[in-house]
Amino acid sequence: MTPSVTHVSGTVTGDVEVRFTECGVAVCRFRLTDTPAQWDAAAQKWRDGTPVRYVCTAWRNLARNTAESLVNGVNILVTGRITEIRDNAVYLSADDIGISLRQRIAYTETSLPSPAAAAPVTAPPSPAAPSPSRPATRRPGNPPAWWEERRSSGWSGNGPTPAAADGTPLHVGR
Repeated sequence: MTPSVTHVSGTVTGDVEVRFTECGVAVCRFRLTDTPAQWDAAAQKWRDGTPVRYVCTAWRNLARNTAESLVNGVNILVTGRITEIRDNAVYLSADDIGISLRQRIAYTETSLPSPAAAAPVTAPPSPAAPSPSRPATRRPGNPPAWWEERRSSGWSGNGPTPAAADGTPLHVGR
């Protein structure tokens, strides 16, 4: 009989442990706690139910990525197979793990914001002041030239396409 696949969400409790087998295969283990909410009809409010404790195991690339990505307190989603239940814990063999976006933002390597995203937003310079010159070439992480033109014109993204100082329309494509 093949074990059934289950989906679990909860909070990582403790550190992720990663080890390697004699053959060099990565295996990691971490603990997960799910505290379900239960409706208390007498008090007319939600209360925390009895926590369910999981011990999750991941193998190979999933183990490597899990060890690099998870820390104590992160809410995650796990798809896996229940391998055993003992010592008031459910043991899962994880097939896939994802970070819950309910309480945080997750960035991938390609979607990381540029350093300019952390810079404070300031009003554009007055028309009398000369604008600083931009480098002719675009380096990775810097916005393209058309973005700077849109930003400096005060265009908010709504309404008609803005025009440059000489009246020519600014292109809004890539």
